[in-house]
Amino acid sequence: MLGIETSCDETAAAVVETVDDDERPWRLRSSVVASQVEIHREWGGVVPELASRQHVRDICGVVERALDEAHIAWPQVDAMAVTQGPGLIGSLLVGVSFAKVSAWALQKPLVAVNHLAGHIESLWLEHGRIPTPSVVLVVSGGHTSLYVVPAEGEYRAIGRTRDDAAGEAYDKVAKLLGLGYPGGPIIDRLARDTNQTAVRFPSTRLTHPDRNAPRREYRFDFSFSGLKTAVLRHVRQRQKELGTGQLPPAEISEIAASFQATVVDTLVERAFAAAKWHNARSVGFAGGVSANSRLRSVAAARGRAAELAVFFPSPHLSTDNAAMIAAAGLRQLAAGRLAPPDLNAEAALAL
Repeated sequence: MLGIETSCDETAAAVVETVDDDERPWRLRSSVVASQVEIHREWGGVVPELASRQHVRDICGVVERALDEAHIAWPQVDAMAVTQGPGLIGSLLVGVSFAKVSAWALQKPLVAVNHLAGHIESLWLEHGRIPTPSVVLVVSGGHTSLYVVPAEGEYRAIGRTRDDAAGEAYDKVAKLLGLGYPGGPIIDRLARDTNQTAVRFPSTRLTHPDRNAPRREYRFDFSFSGLKTAVLRHVRQRQKELGTGQLPPAEISEIAASFQATVVDTLVERAFAAAKWHNARSVGFAGGVSANSRLRSVAAARGRAAELAVFFPSPHLSTDNAAMIAAAGLRQLAAGRLAPPDLNAEAALAL
């Protein structure tokens, strides 16, 4: 399976094959990602028009390199998978158009993949079979969505952010503190060996499931806009007290660490509450923010305490990549779900 991913600002292609192993049925042959971070850094975030233009420049070379590293030629591709959405419409259209033309030229099956399903399947690609039912949190710059996976290839949404995604909040707080873009890795680095409780930021407390016991379904939603505002007010207050717009580096690190601790605690608490509510046998974290070092350590400790298996993808499979799209495509192909000839990108595609 040749996978193609162009949902935001990474142009990616990968080759994943099926193997005769019940526990680990997929093997990654190659994965190539062309990042646009340097292009968008000066703007403090992704500029959609610049992103789509760069995808056009990069996609041919990225796909050819993925094929070369997998040691296969175009005729050896058995099927293709491409991200249909959600994402930036201009970026998505580049990948969808390339995949449709290639599949037509090769006369090979084409599978449309939901980007969020790809993140979920990155856990299966990384670890092989995972105990189900599982609760998986997809957390990135554009998404904070919680799913129950009753069985392999089945996804049921049980929560999402009501405003900012967690990764988006990281970027905005990093910009407020003058740390640069992307904010997640910078804040994670600053927060290490720094007081995590120097500033007591409030965490959003939405209704707890125990108060809704009669309901068959409960939404484990998130909200980060209030936390972002609390950081802004704290910074403005400290600037006023110090009489300067530049806070001391040590204080900036403490603010960053305290912000991160609040975000991570919220993510982990909600994911494990959902796991308990749905009698899950495992908990997974996927998406760019899942590479965060504090999230990994706190979730692992919580898993040991709750005697629940906890899974993360490797850092390469955490951020946007085409390997996860190829894996999700193999799942779709096995179920016989092929894309129609008139496949189109969908910026707000739901899972």
